[in-house]
Amino acid sequence: MPDYEDVCVLIPTLDEAATIGDVVDGLEAEGLENVLVVDGHSTDGTQDVAADHGARVIEQSGEGKGQAVREALEYVDAPFVLMLDGDGTYRPDEAHRLLEPLLDGQAEHVIGDRFANMEPGAMTRFNKIGNRLFNGIFRRIHGEDFADILSGYRAFTLESVEKLYLGAEGFGIETEMAVECAKHDVPTAVVPITYGARPEGSDTNLRPIADGGRILYTLYSLAKTSNPLFYYGSVGAVSLFVGLLLGAYVGYEWFVSGVSHEVIARFATLALLFGGMLVLFGFLSDLMVTLHREQLRRIDRLDEKR
Repeated sequence: MPDYEDVCVLIPTLDEAATIGDVVDGLEAEGLENVLVVDGHSTDGTQDVAADHGARVIEQSGEGKGQAVREALEYVDAPFVLMLDGDGTYRPDEAHRLLEPLLDGQAEHVIGDRFANMEPGAMTRFNKIGNRLFNGIFRRIHGEDFADILSGYRAFTLESVEKLYLGAEGFGIETEMAVECAKHDVPTAVVPITYGARPEGSDTNLRPIADGGRILYTLYSLAKTSNPLFYYGSVGAVSLFVGLLLGAYVGYEWFVSGVSHEVIARFATLALLFGGMLVLFGFLSDLMVTLHREQLRRIDRLDEKR
């Protein structure tokens, strides 16, 4: 069995009393004895169950998974972190798949791909469509294929995660981690994992519509600093399209019916100007971001040579 003395397991929980005990036991059976449970004010005895099974338990001061992860990182006492949910959907006996690339120095952040082996009933069709959509948008914006950016089964070095700016409060934390890894060129690996259905008696804390909207907003808002051409260009393109559409309508009415629409024409002109300015601003911002990243790479290379 590998030596995992330098690994701290981080488990954010909320009302997971039915499953957290088995998760902690499974991790300990794999040699992962440093288990930190950060609980979001559970009312079903989750904290007591986790402590009874040997986990170190803290209660988060705020609410939401994102806040729980950020706060828990202050209590991590090891250079490597394995993060998973406490709902029993991830298998502790697959922890080695995520830790091996870290311990071998091949990556600094590892994502478990749930779609590699998803058990029947583990995810609804609606959630599958949403996950595929978010992954596609991520690839389009950031140019990286991390396969499953919403996966909650991850491993990373404490040093690498300290470089990331994490501000998401809820389930957007996984998306934010993926975006920040792409933005800061953190060496990231993807490994196949098994994703199982929730055990009987365990209820999900995910709200597909509300949390999906937050994840989509997180993806788009973070593009402002990682891919400004997409962020500003997409709005500019919409504005240009509206302006062209209105302009075509005004022109058609003028030439065919002899009717002028001055107000619409002015609005179309403003839309075209606004869209053009946003696209131009996106190009300039993208150039600045590219130059900034190149400067950071040069600084990092100089630091490595010292």
